[in-house]
Amino acid sequence: MSAFQLNGVPLLSRSVIDRAEEIRRDEQALRAGWGTAKLLRINRRGQVRFDNGALVLDVAVELSVEPSRDAVFLGIEEGVHVWAVRDPDLQGKLTDLRMLASSSIDDRTAGLLSAAFALLNWHDKAAFNSVDGTVTTVSKAGWSRVTENGHEEFPRIDPAVICLIHDGGDRALLARQHSWPKSLFSLLAGFVEAGESLERCVEREMREEVGLDVREISYLGSQPWPFPRSLMLGFAAVADPAQPLVFSDGEIAEAGWFTRAEVRAALAVGDWSARDERTRLLLPGSISIARTIVESWAAAG
Repeated sequence: MSAFQLNGVPLLSRSVIDRAEEIRRDEQALRAGWGTAKLLRINRRGQVRFDNGALVLDVAVELSVEPSRDAVFLGIEEGVHVWAVRDPDLQGKLTDLRMLASSSIDDRTAGLLSAAFALLNWHDKAAFNSVDGTVTTVSKAGWSRVTENGHEEFPRIDPAVICLIHDGGDRALLARQHSWPKSLFSLLAGFVEAGESLERCVEREMREEVGLDVREISYLGSQPWPFPRSLMLGFAAVADPAQPLVFSDGEIAEAGWFTRAEVRAALAVGDWSARDERTRLLLPGSISIARTIVESWAAAG
């Protein structure tokens, strides 16, 4: 089977919160909602608090009497405003988003964390205008920044492609970066360059990373990846296993063709957190679209 589709929505693409874009510039509405608002705190390492498997939200007025310029408005949940703020001194049971299992992230948590991480990561690097270096200030409840002369800048999103290469039959190509555990393999990915279409990016990145010429490129789905502010665009493509692998850009340590049976066995083991060096193949965690793509391909045969 050559073509396949995702068998589910990638974890971080799920969201149920109302982003309420219409009130981001309504200072009166934001102040009115602040009194009962909830606040998500995230430290500099990208960690948040969980308690008994649930994301912890604080009372917003404990931070300030009125909406804080340091906080970003995430939306409205059951009539209650939800904000997020960077908190370097965050205490408690802290968890990194990338370490969370799928059982810990419901659609509500996924939506809140994806938006909060992307916005706060952007603000961390956007204090000065990229054109003239002048200071920018927060506007629209954290969804833009403006300069003194009124120039407005919006959160930056970095598009990247991620692709499962397969042979049109029973084998898929998986690769490992130098910094990863020896058994951890995943899909190939890379950022979209200026003036480049998504399909041409897939062709270029696959050739640069492993030397393969791909064809039958098909779009699968997307997922926010707020590390720091990417949007992962998932694809599948076909290549010839007989073509030699060439690691020309230095990012890939090794790559190999795995059968569908091998991939299914690895999926049954769990994910990379197992860290068992005796295991031939470990796969990415459930919060990554890579996992969803691999699972979908494995189930399609």
